[in-house]
Amino acid sequence: MFCRSFSWFIRIFVAVVISTGCSHPISVTEFYTEVTAHSLTTSKESLTVGRVQAAEEATAVDLGALLDAGDGAVVTLLAGDTRLVAHRAVLAARSPVFADMFRRVTVEGSSSQLVHSDTEGPVLRQVLAYLYTLQVPQLPSMAPKLLVAADVYGLSVLKEHCEQQVAAQLSVETAAAAGVLAIRHSANRLKQAAVAFIKAHLLHVVATQGWAEAVANDPQTVVELTHLIAETPTDTSTPSAGESRTGPSSQPHSGHSDDGRSPATAVPPTTPQATPEPDDATVSLLRDLSGEEKGQMLIVAAKEGSVSKVRTLLAVGADVEAKDDYKWTPLHWAAIMGHVEVARCLLEDGADVNARDDWQNTPLHQAAWNDNAAVVRLLAASSADPNARDSSGNTPLHDAARRGHADAATALLEAGADREVRNDDADTPLDLAERKNHQQLTYILGSSSV
Repeated sequence: MFCRSFSWFIRIFVAVVISTGCSHPISVTEFYTEVTAHSLTTSKESLTVGRVQAAEEATAVDLGALLDAGDGAVVTLLAGDTRLVAHRAVLAARSPVFADMFRRVTVEGSSSQLVHSDTEGPVLRQVLAYLYTLQVPQLPSMAPKLLVAADVYGLSVLKEHCEQQVAAQLSVETAAAAGVLAIRHSANRLKQAAVAFIKAHLLHVVATQGWAEAVANDPQTVVELTHLIAETPTDTSTPSAGESRTGPSSQPHSGHSDDGRSPATAVPPTTPQATPEPDDATVSLLRDLSGEEKGQMLIVAAKEGSVSKVRTLLAVGADVEAKDDYKWTPLHWAAIMGHVEVARCLLEDGADVNARDDWQNTPLHQAAWNDNAAVVRLLAASSADPNARDSSGNTPLHDAARRGHADAATALLEAGADREVRNDDADTPLDLAERKNHQQLTYILGSSSV
């Protein structure tokens, strides 16, 4: 009798346990996520943290909240041209960030729309699909952007899966971007994978356009990445799956003026951004680049106006006379953009002050065309020819006159520019100023006192 009672007790106990365990079902995908997210560690603490993170995102949605909220149950999410309608309760239950958003909206006044200016429409659509289904999108090409969104909205499990997808696609072209992405968004597993990959393919990775773009766009993070790469000895003997020896494209302006020549279009000077001084590890990586790659990076640095980058690249052997597709040198770009200190640095390193591009324009032509008078004076003081002619016979003074740039014209006249010189159309600078109705230029060029 006792045995039979005990047997029934055991059956009831097991039924209760099973019933309790199934009250919050976990899908196969979630279970796989939990296991794979912690495959690198067997510590009880790490497994517990992973389960807590997964449980937070798998919190059951209170469907009663949808019923009771009435018209306030839904919210419209705007991302560019994309409009998505979702239930507040679903978003709040899955994402602590959305929950906080809705709490603030409730306090500050009701709103049925949320604008997400930092997230692209297709990415936000996939985030919502995940919030509703807890199924991780299998879109490798979108994985980097989804990783960023997962970090923004506090979705730890989605973030871990995106890390795995990005890591699975590592190549010599993508490794630098993946490393920067991992550091900026605290994606530790991806960071470890990217650093290990770069160490194994170092010379090939730093020779790619992807590395050059990372250096140009986020130098501070690249410095941090190089610290991680340099922490242990690097194996550079492993052959790469593919090798690229192309530098960043400068993508210059190529608009034609009304006389057929092709100077840069007017570009306002940009304010140089302060960048950290490169450490020995970064300098060592730069030294391993080819001459062409260092030259292209120097052109990009001159275009940006970064004196620090220009000096570093010159120090590791970048060719001061490097040319882009239009035969514009770094000095041409400094003149175009009005970067005086960069121009000075290049001149001190021996840059040809009278270098010619495809249309026979000198840096002085470009400085005059863009009214960068300070660069005009610097170039003139460095023995630039004030009467150099381009392929249409125009001098820098013709360019300044045509564009109505009084300051540049004055600087050119002070440097000895000939106001009587005629181009291939037999026009003097004064003729061009009068034709364009630039009254100040007409006065300056018609006056003998300047």
